[in-house]
Amino acid sequence: MSERRARPVSKNPMKSVWRRALASPRSPEAPTSATAQPEAEASETAEVASVVEAALYQDGVRVSSPTGLADTYRELREQPSGMAWIGLARPTESELLSLAAEFDLHPLAVEDAMEAHQRPKLERYGDTLFVVLRAARYLDAPEEVDFGELHVFVGPDFVITVRHGAAPDLSAVRRRMEESPELLKLGPEAVLYAILDAVVDGYAPVVAGVQNDIDEIETEVFRGDPEVSRRIYELSREMVEFQRATRPLVGMLHGLMAGFSKYDTDEELQRYLRDVADHVTHTSERVDGFRQALTEILTVNATLVTQQQNAEMRALAEAGFEQNEEIKKISSWAAILFAPTLVGTVYGMNFEHMPELHWGFGYPFAIALMAAVCTSLYVIFKRRDWL
Repeated sequence: MSERRARPVSKNPMKSVWRRALASPRSPEAPTSATAQPEAEASETAEVASVVEAALYQDGVRVSSPTGLADTYRELREQPSGMAWIGLARPTESELLSLAAEFDLHPLAVEDAMEAHQRPKLERYGDTLFVVLRAARYLDAPEEVDFGELHVFVGPDFVITVRHGAAPDLSAVRRRMEESPELLKLGPEAVLYAILDAVVDGYAPVVAGVQNDIDEIETEVFRGDPEVSRRIYELSREMVEFQRATRPLVGMLHGLMAGFSKYDTDEELQRYLRDVADHVTHTSERVDGFRQALTEILTVNATLVTQQQNAEMRALAEAGFEQNEEIKKISSWAAILFAPTLVGTVYGMNFEHMPELHWGFGYPFAIALMAAVCTSLYVIFKRRDWL
């Protein structure tokens, strides 16, 4: 309680409601009034929708499949040496409050599980571990990476999974564990290992899909595809999210391994967790390499685009220069042809009194004047390289 009082007061009214509700949970055995009965019925209806699967296990073997949370609580009390594994998808507030009251879950962890959008982390509250994981899957059609969020509560005799998103497929994890009773017999920690292993294994197809996308992007860059810059940017953003999902897992698993001796973890389970840690480290390194490769590809693409723009500008300048040369030639010949027209126009005027109008050499003089002007203009333009 002193720890919660030391925490700053949240500005989110939903959090305040959560803390008040979790601070004084109602006993599950307390009788309900007639007015509270409809709420209980509504809660039961919501429970059916969000409780994906609940089961009780004894020595690694499923002994019961309760249909709701209330039945799970009752049967777990009747089997003190059993383990409950409850899977939920986007649970309601009443369901999480019920779980918190039954298994003494910490209010802060329950708040995180309800609100989602958490970064991967591992926290210990007394005998309960709270783990947040970010699962990922590669969608082939849109060529995108879809991220899901998974919250796991691991206690002495229970495992509660709260899933936000389509990934991972926990039903496959449950089938795998039920087919390996010797592993499931190790208890909640073994279930946590299986969930971690499933999440990490789910990264492999994503890594392969992203690698294929990067290979295609490299081809598009050198082919000059105008849409490649957008694709590089979108994939870079996905790699940032992927990095946020994988990098914290390395520290989380090393934290679990550091507590092997303290919490007397089974040796076989230790080997499995070390294997998961190796896979996470490898995936994290690949993701870091992807981000570096995309940064380099973006730089190369910018350089190629700049070179292409420079080539286009140079070609445009050359075309303008050639056009200017043609204009100069046309202008020069127009000036040359205009000179005789001017002379002929002057001597074609019908005035009575005009010099050389009745002169015998008037016509040869006009022709010679036209030739002299045209020749002079031609020489001038030629010396200036206009012709």
